[in-house]
Amino acid sequence: MSASAGPRQGLRYLPVLPAVLLLLVFLAGPVVWAFHASLTNAGLTGRTARNPQWIGLENYARLLGDDAFPLSLLVTLVFVAGSAVLGQNLLGLALAVLMRRARPAISAAVGTAVVAAWVLPEIVAAIAAYAYFSRDGTLNQLLGGLGLQGADWLYSFPLAAVMLANVWRGTAFSMLVYRAALNDVPVEVVEAAQVDGATGWQRLAFITLPIIRGSIATNLMLVTLQTLAVFTLIWVMTAGGPANASATLPLLAYVEAFRFGDIGYGTAVAVVLLLIGAGFGAVYIRLLRGARA
Repeated sequence: MSASAGPRQGLRYLPVLPAVLLLLVFLAGPVVWAFHASLTNAGLTGRTARNPQWIGLENYARLLGDDAFPLSLLVTLVFVAGSAVLGQNLLGLALAVLMRRARPAISAAVGTAVVAAWVLPEIVAAIAAYAYFSRDGTLNQLLGGLGLQGADWLYSFPLAAVMLANVWRGTAFSMLVYRAALNDVPVEVVEAAQVDGATGWQRLAFITLPIIRGSIATNLMLVTLQTLAVFTLIWVMTAGGPANASATLPLLAYVEAFRFGDIGYGTAVAVVLLLIGAGFGAVYIRLLRGARA
């Protein structure tokens, strides 16, 4: 091996160096800062804002004794499971399958309607969802036109309302992922199963889904992490209320850090959210590796 082989091998990694530097600065840097800040009593104003003190794990011990934290954790898990893992994922798959079988005009119309909600800025989508579910909003107007009595959905069923709004806004992503995945399913395999007498559900369950299981795992990971980070939609619709009934961990972190001015405690909540996201990511990556094996 020549003496120049080592430097030449090192040059192979030169094109990815800018990406690595960007990740270190804009991803690893804030994560390290968040872990450090969560171990201090840093505040938004006052003496602790200028000279925060190291307090170790006190913020995390305080989390365990805070009645708002377990409720917020439960709300977050229900919100993610209901609106991402089940709602967006299953509805996106159903739409992709049905649109593949529908006429081109119907498929195009449905696809446009679904994607329209996804491309809206989040604040616009949040205001539209608030207008739909509010006491004098579109939903109650429609129910009144049918002779039915409406309700104050954002007060009586706040979590269900924000979950439905998140499904409405985010399903397009899953639909597009699954439409692309379904196009890779070999037509001859499906036709052979049909000739053998397999029903539509059997072809979907035993042929299509196993073939696209890698796309399923990827989509689950992406929609889960996206939903964990949802803030504006919930904040505009309910602000986490009533009585923290729709307060997910991002809202709890924001309120503690910027409304109450306790940066250290709010950052501890954010670190817990980061660890939950890492846990979900690890599970889905393992599923993805199994799908590719």
